[in-house]
Amino acid sequence: MRIVLLCFLIFISGCRKTNLPEPISSIGKVDVFSVKELKVSNGDELNFDLKTEGIHTMTLFDSVGQQVITRERIAGKIGQNTLNIYTKSLPIRYLYLSLEDVNNVQIGRTLLILN
Repeated sequence: MRIVLLCFLIFISGCRKTNLPEPISSIGKVDVFSVKELKVSNGDELNFDLKTEGIHTMTLFDSVGQQVITRERIAGKIGQNTLNIYTKSLPIRYLYLSLEDVNNVQIGRTLLILN
């Protein structure tokens, strides 16, 4: 009987919940346009610097066919800007991210690798 009780206690103590640390984002505070390519996951923050204030266009397009996946206009401010990227609904793993100003002058471009 003692052996059964001892095994039961060991089993119960081995089944407690462990708290795992939150995973650290691979991006951090890196300017997305300062690197050639960047690995991103769903919900990651994209950080970028702007030298001018105003409306900017952020475009995601296919790295192979150059087909536009999504285009968004943002009201950028001078200095550090942050946007979240949601990748669950994107069918392609390799995408280019491009940022243009109001005059369609490309400010930055980088390859995003979706995890």
